Amino acid sequence: MIALEQEHPGYGFAVHKGYPTPAHLAALRQLGPCAQHRRSYAPVRQSLAQGALF
Repeated sequence: MIALEQEHPGYGFAVHKGYPTPAHLAALRQLGPCAQHRRSYAPVRQSLAQGALF
């Protein structure tokens, strides 16, 4: 997750280890999903439906 944070800064991957925290959900809303986000995860699906791309 630390390497993923370096590749995709702003999501806080190194801090929350992939669990949905309020800060991560806020980053997802602001930045949209990156390639590593699961498309089956409801907040990612919602983001993609709104046109946010990685």
